Amino acid sequence: MTGDLVLPFQVDACGLRGRLARLADTRTRMLENHAYPAPLSRLMGEAAALAAVLAGSLKYDGLFKLQVQGDGPVSMLVVDVASNGDMRGYARFDSGRLATSDAARGGPLPGLLGAGHLAFTVDQGPDTERYQGIVPLEGATLADCAQTYFRRSEQLETAILLATDDRCAGALMIQRLPVPADADPETAEDDWRRGVILASSLRGEELLSATLPAPDLLYRLYHREGLRVGPPRPLRFQCRCSDARVRATLRSFPRHELDDMLEDGRITVTCQFCGAVYTYGPGEIDALQGHGDRENKS
Repeated sequence: MTGDLVLPFQVDACGLRGRLARLADTRTRMLENHAYPAPLSRLMGEAAALAAVLAGSLKYDGLFKLQVQGDGPVSMLVVDVASNGDMRGYARFDSGRLATSDAARGGPLPGLLGAGHLAFTVDQGPDTERYQGIVPLEGATLADCAQTYFRRSEQLETAILLATDDRCAGALMIQRLPVPADADPETAEDDWRRGVILASSLRGEELLSATLPAPDLLYRLYHREGLRVGPPRPLRFQCRCSDARVRATLRSFPRHELDDMLEDGRITVTCQFCGAVYTYGPGEIDALQGHGDRENKS
C-alpha cells in the first residue's frame, strides 16, 4: 500500500475512528510551480495534509475546500480535494513582508497568517446546499485551529498531528466515537485518553517515512487496541483548469472589461493553482464576445 493516500481506520478499544494521510508526489507537484519561501512551503504541505484527512472523513460528491485568510504576510491559502481524490492548492503572500517576518514567533499561524479565519466548505453542485464551517485563527498551528473547530462547532473531541518536510506531508486525525449508553463514562474517558496518548507518541519522521507503509504505522500504534483498517483512498495532484473553462469565464465579462485586460493586444490568463498559461488574441476575443452577445440576445 504505497503512494499518496488517505487511510481510514477504527480502534474499538479506544472508542475512536481516524484517518491517516500521506502526500509525496501530490505535495511536490502542488508546490513546484510556485517557488514559495521555505516557511510557506511547510505551511502549504501541512494544509494539504490537513485537507486530505478532513475530506477523507466526509461522504460527499463534489469538492471539499480548505481556505485560510489572514492579515499577515500570507493573506490566503487554499487547498481543495475533489471526491475522486484530485487535489490542488495555492497561496497568496507578500514577499517583502514574508522575508522580514518571524514565522517561529508564536508558531507559524501568528507569524505567517496573523489574525483571520479558517474555513471548510463542501460543495456538491449547483442544486445542493453548501456546507461551511468557520473558525478564527487561534493557536500556533493549523492543527490547533481544526481541533478548536471540532470542539466548538461539532462538539466532537478530535486530535490532529501534522508533519511535513521537503519531500512529503502527512497527517493523523483521530475522533472520539459516541459513548454507548450502557458504557461506564469513566472507562470510556480513560479509553479515549489512551488513544490520544498513543497517537501523540507518533514521531514526525514516522508519519513521513517512505519505508514505513501506512498500515504498518497504524499497527505500531494500535495493534493491541482492536485496530481495524479500511480501504485506502488514492490522492493525486490534478488541476481542473482548462481552455474551455477559461473561455467560459471570459465570456461572462462585458467587452469593456475584456478590453481592460488587454496587454499588447492579447489577454493572458495564468492559473493560480498549476501555473498553466492561456493566451487569446484579438480574433479569439472578438469570437468570445460575439458568442456572449448571441447568448444574451437568445
